[in-house]
Amino acid sequence: MKLKRWIVISSALILLLTGCSDKEQSKEAIKEEPNVEDPKQENPTKEPVEKLYPFSFPLTGVGSDIAVEDRAVAVMINNHPSARPQSGIHKADMVFELLAEGNVTRFLAIFQSEKPEKVGPVRSARDYFIQLAKGYKSLYIAHGYSPEAKQMLESGYIDDLNGMQYDGTLFKRASFRKAPHNSYITFENILKGAEKNKFSMKGQPNAYQFYEKKELDALQGNPAKSIMVSYFSSDLFNVIFDYDEVLGKYKRFSNGELTIDYDTKERVLLDNIMVLEMEHRFIDSYGRREINLTSGGNGYLLQRGKRKEITWKNVDGQIVPFENGTEAKLVPGRTWINVIPKDQGLQKMVSITE
Repeated sequence: MKLKRWIVISSALILLLTGCSDKEQSKEAIKEEPNVEDPKQENPTKEPVEKLYPFSFPLTGVGSDIAVEDRAVAVMINNHPSARPQSGIHKADMVFELLAEGNVTRFLAIFQSEKPEKVGPVRSARDYFIQLAKGYKSLYIAHGYSPEAKQMLESGYIDDLNGMQYDGTLFKRASFRKAPHNSYITFENILKGAEKNKFSMKGQPNAYQFYEKKELDALQGNPAKSIMVSYFSSDLFNVIFDYDEVLGKYKRFSNGELTIDYDTKERVLLDNIMVLEMEHRFIDSYGRREINLTSGGNGYLLQRGKRKEITWKNVDGQIVPFENGTEAKLVPGRTWINVIPKDQGLQKMVSITE
């Protein structure tokens, strides 16, 4: 009897243990099997959502959370070799590079979306630079002027601050450079000067057309990894733009040297390069020029390592690229525009490496 009772008890224990083991295995199986219907489970292939901004900056197309109302500031910047590297141009929305006398180029740097702490060296005004600044509704900053430029400024053609009136106050001379390559102004002093003269700092320039992010991968054009603009026989003013595929931007070089900011050492990185033909003519024996900013003409537009042939027009004072009769879109970011004499032409002054 005792043996039978032991056998019954043992059998019961075996069944009980087996049942528990099956339940545990069942629980483990349920625990390990992912619930494909669970909406909380992360999808590793999900694309990041691009933030949509309610506003954008008119000259860069970069988004902004707040309304964009600031007036542009256009600064004449020295490009003599003794003035390099310059300060502040790495934050300019747009830079125009045009010839002054002596086959020396000079910059008009237009700031609206960002303001560097300091800009310079500041150089003297020319009438066609003033006209460009006016087209972008800018406060114009220069130190000195040609006779034609002086007449325009004194007539009230544009709101301006000039180092001839504010040398040593709003404009400061740097000790590490010699005149006329050592005049600088801070954005703090630009705002002080605007307030002193009761210049409004509201009123943004007209906006360009920009690509949406989803359109950028489909950009068309001939390959253009590098472009050189040669200003006559002097290598000192040769400009090279090299496309960096990792950054997706162009780097700029003057006479073989990388263009950087003097103070921060940051590189000037560009998203759009334009080279435009414009009519030039000499107006005096000193070699001063008149440049026709209104006639329109031919040019190149480089973006993302590709080149397009375009035309340009003056639209309400701004220089605007066109492709097949329609305004050409820009890649969101910074733009550099080199202007060359039409009688020399793109074929003679520009070389492109594919």
